[in-house]
Amino acid sequence: MANATQHANLIELKLRDVQQLFNSMDPSPFHDKDLDSDAEEFIVNWSREYPRDAEVRLLVHVDQWPAADPTSLIRDGIHNYFGYRAKQSDLEFRRLMRQGRLSLLIGLLFLGACLLTSEFLSRFQLPFIGYLRESLTIAGWVAMWRPMEIYLYDWWPVRSQERNYLRLSEMKVDVVPKSVPAVDDRAGSAASS
Repeated sequence: MANATQHANLIELKLRDVQQLFNSMDPSPFHDKDLDSDAEEFIVNWSREYPRDAEVRLLVHVDQWPAADPTSLIRDGIHNYFGYRAKQSDLEFRRLMRQGRLSLLIGLLFLGACLLTSEFLSRFQLPFIGYLRESLTIAGWVAMWRPMEIYLYDWWPVRSQERNYLRLSEMKVDVVPKSVPAVDDRAGSAASS
């Protein structure tokens, strides 16, 4: 079903027919349909092989060319699908940031309660109080783990995915019959299914 040429930031898909590109279980019209999961995975994975700021181009070869030219149908379907996925990634980012703010608030309140309790316990001269105070201090800082994980590490893969989907929603899409050769044959086949 697919092939990619590396030197031209070109992704090539080889289809038997146009329906192979879209999810057959999705009843919506083609321009609103979900892409087939294998086709989506192939396009997304190959686009990640190219530099983030580089434009990518999709060349779709169709073996069974329909009576009506499918170019605009395929182009609109691909652009709409990846535009939708970009919006979903943006919503995921916003949800993650909300979760980060709530986690930070909870973590700070818990840390403050642990430190205040630890300070209060320092007034007592019992042997196990030192262990209890240290345990409370550690527990308070452990509560800060999740907000720090969100703000330091979790957000950037979501934003990177969103940028890639936006790039794919704007990429140039060409659709050609099976007999038309690839534009750039400098690299070999990468994958097929």
